[in-house]
Amino acid sequence: MPTRHAVCSCGQLRVACEGEPVRVSICHCLECQRRTGSVFGTQARYTRAQVRMEGKATVYARKGDEGGTVTFNFCPVCGSTVYWQIDKDPELVAVAVGAFADSGFGPPQRSVYERRRHGWVVVPDGPGVEHLE
Repeated sequence: MPTRHAVCSCGQLRVACEGEPVRVSICHCLECQRRTGSVFGTQARYTRAQVRMEGKATVYARKGDEGGTVTFNFCPVCGSTVYWQIDKDPELVAVAVGAFADSGFGPPQRSVYERRRHGWVVVPDGPGVEHLE
């Protein structure tokens, strides 16, 4: 069973994830665009039992578009968001795929808030990929 390591920019905040993620998603919502400074956010969701966190994290909670609370954990030194929890899926931990710095990480199975997707973004398509407005 593989172990993947997600790390903030300075290396202080780390997450070790055992096994394969439950799901990999890309989110085009405006808040993910603002949070990442990119045109979408990418996350891998793992069960809590699969994830081990190390280091100090600062927490920021906000309401999502559908009314739930999303609690982000980011490094207080460099500001990188490494992982977060969504109150509607309390048994899962979302980890920023970019924090793994692994170009071999698998493609997303879900693309959400596509109504806010930038027109030039091409989302991978294929069997098992969900496209949600």
